[in-house]
Parts: sequence; C-alpha cells; structure tokens
Amino acid sequence: MKTKALIDYFDKLLPLSEEEKSFVEEVFEERKVKRRQFILREGDICRHNTFVVEGCFKMYMPDPNGKEHNLQFAIENWWIGDIGSFHSEIPSKLYIEALENSVILQISREDQLKLFVDYPKFNRIFRVLAENAMLSLQNRILQIISSTAEERYVDFLRRYPQLFNRISNVQIASYLGVTPEFLSTIRKKLVKS
Repeated sequence: MKTKALIDYFDKLLPLSEEEKSFVEEVFEERKVKRRQFILREGDICRHNTFVVEGCFKMYMPDPNGKEHNLQFAIENWWIGDIGSFHSEIPSKLYIEALENSVILQISREDQLKLFVDYPKFNRIFRVLAENAMLSLQNRILQIISSTAEERYVDFLRRYPQLFNRISNVQIASYLGVTPEFLSTIRKKLVKS
C-alpha cells in the first residue's frame, strides 16, 4: 500500500476507520523525486501539501544576492509546503528542493478540503499539525532573537539529531542565520570544551 507510512502516522495521532484509510489511499498521490529536483519554485502556486515517506528536503528563499536562507528541512514522516501559497493560492516566494532521492505523498488543496468535510477527524489531525508547526515556528523566532549562535546550534543538534549527517554545514549555517565560517568556529569551540 503506497500510503502505509502516512496511515501509520495518522493512526498514531488518531486511529482511522477503514473508510478513512481508503479515502487517504485515494486522495494522496505518490511521487518519486530525484536529488536536486524541485517540488516548488518561486512564482509557482503551492498546489500540494507534502508528506515525506523517504528522503530529505529543504525549503528556502534566496536573497537578492542569491544567498539561500533555509526555513525548514523535512525528512521521513514530516510535512513540507508553503502554507501561505497553498491556502491562499498565491505565488510562492520559496523553493522546496530534494536533498536526497525521495518518495513523497501529496494531496491537493481541493482534496484536503474534501477530506476535512467528508471525514471531520482530519480537521482535528491537521489542526494539531498546524498548532505544532506554529509552536515550533514561535520557538524558533524566540530563539533567533534571544539566543547566541552557539546556543542555536546546540539546540539544533539536540532537536534534530537525525538531520545532522543528512544536510551540509552550509545548510545548517543558513538555517541558523550564521556564515559557514562562523559555524565552523562554533563547532571547533564545542569540540574543545
């Protein structure tokens, strides 16, 4: 079953009926994505909410000089998408790129709305997902304005140990808002202590 990982994921949040599982199977489309392939580019409208079955993605925005500013990473059992573009159907300012060969499950906005109407349990599931995402974003903003770069790096390692060997130091530095050189200095300092 192509959606087994997703159904297992939903079942952990709120057990699904056979009918609900069948509908998930029907509305989520599987895609294989190659490393360095984009599932969203600036100017596109984000047409799908994406669940990562296998692989790793980054979501970023380039500045006018072409420097990437990473906003999010996503690996197995994580969601990724430009929520503003997805819900408002406006062009995105973001890129979502595969960092590894990946397998994803995607649902369109229309099918997600149908999921909410026909199976209200998914309203609750996606509300919890949205609340968790909002909490994570709030914590990240607070950390950016109140923590040192070293504290942000240590927290990143603590929160996301499964990402450490899958993304480059350049990408981690971008996510933390520091230069790769400064991140290297932080890492050397931590090794010595």
